[in-house]
Amino acid sequence: MIDESHPLLLGSGSPRRREILTTLGLPLRVAAAEVDESGRPGESAAAYLERITLAKLAAARRLQQAVGAGAVLVADTAVILDETPLGKPRDEADARAMLRALSGREHQVWTRFAIAGGGRIELAAAAVPGRDEALHAETVMTRVRFRALGDDEVASYAATGEGLDKAGAYAIQGVGAFAVARIDGSYSNVVGLPACEVIAALRATGLLARFPLSPARPS
Repeated sequence: MIDESHPLLLGSGSPRRREILTTLGLPLRVAAAEVDESGRPGESAAAYLERITLAKLAAARRLQQAVGAGAVLVADTAVILDETPLGKPRDEADARAMLRALSGREHQVWTRFAIAGGGRIELAAAAVPGRDEALHAETVMTRVRFRALGDDEVASYAATGEGLDKAGAYAIQGVGAFAVARIDGSYSNVVGLPACEVIAALRATGLLARFPLSPARPS
């Protein structure tokens, strides 16, 4: 159960996910779950997200007791164009190539998240780390359409460096919003965490007894 004495552990170093959860008013601890995020030959986007999320969950669970967390949340986000995942650009030239590919087209942003409770779990030898610990796992998809971008806009935006640490080489919550003509689905999902679905899952699993946790202040 999540409360001030037993906060939610976010197993991610993403400042965007942390900001979303802080805005929601959840008591929070952060400890990045370090895992190898390399893709495998022939691996689909769905299989990749499931594998990485389970690995992050298992890694975060090993940190849970030390921080006294009441639950654990991990997530991974992918930008999908023509069924091909676009990861973080290697450098500015790679960012320009990604932005040109996205220009004038629709792509998808998938975020898969997984939640574990606070109980200590002893896994059998045949158990799968992460999968056997998850109370809830879900993938949320948002469609995003870019307007057609000029070559000067692509070059100027890539040069800001804003998208160099982000899948698809852009940040919808930053300067990158200039490229986004339309979205269909969760905005916070594109930022990195689907707030609506995460809260619904925490409530459904009984990890949040009530929400919001604190009454809103009068305006």
